Amino acid sequence: MLTLYDYRPSGNGYKVRLLLRLLGHSYRYEEVDILAGATHTDEFLSRNPAGKIPMLLLEDGRSLPESGAILFYLAENTPFLPEDTFDRAQVLRWIFFEQYSHEPYIAVARFWRSIAGMTPEREAALPEKMERGYAALDVMEIHLRDHDWFVGQRCSIADIALYAYTHVAPEGGFDLTGYPAINGWMERISALPGYVTIDAG
Repeated sequence: MLTLYDYRPSGNGYKVRLLLRLLGHSYRYEEVDILAGATHTDEFLSRNPAGKIPMLLLEDGRSLPESGAILFYLAENTPFLPEDTFDRAQVLRWIFFEQYSHEPYIAVARFWRSIAGMTPEREAALPEKMERGYAALDVMEIHLRDHDWFVGQRCSIADIALYAYTHVAPEGGFDLTGYPAINGWMERISALPGYVTIDAG
């Protein structure tokens, strides 16, 4: 059975949990307290030298870290990853966008405000996080005005990757009321069979 090492509030971990549930896969869940340094033990580092969650332990004992890589692995030969080469590249485009233009701002603001707590240094850096987070939301809103999903005609791992931190963006202080296309897209995802919330293991 697959084993997922994760921290429940993590949006990166939630991406994997959500896809596993949407695919109907059974898996074992191992909670890892990142705030207590549990990803930096010798045992954890022997499987993932980067010392981060999520990490998926495969049935054959191999370890796969990084949420985007895990999503791609799990989605292969499923409807959540298109067969068309260009569409697959588009999926990667949005996953890269999420990791470089979205997650560093929306996820970090949420982590500071709702999980780790604010410090004077974080207060000083927060305006930039908010500005760039809203810029990412604007890109998403423009795309979703003319598309139900980010790639193709159905939900893909591009949607799952972007949904994870977008739907909890208000916990970081982002106001989503001015983003009707994003809100409609989030409703479509939450209506998918097998959908679970971020607090589900």
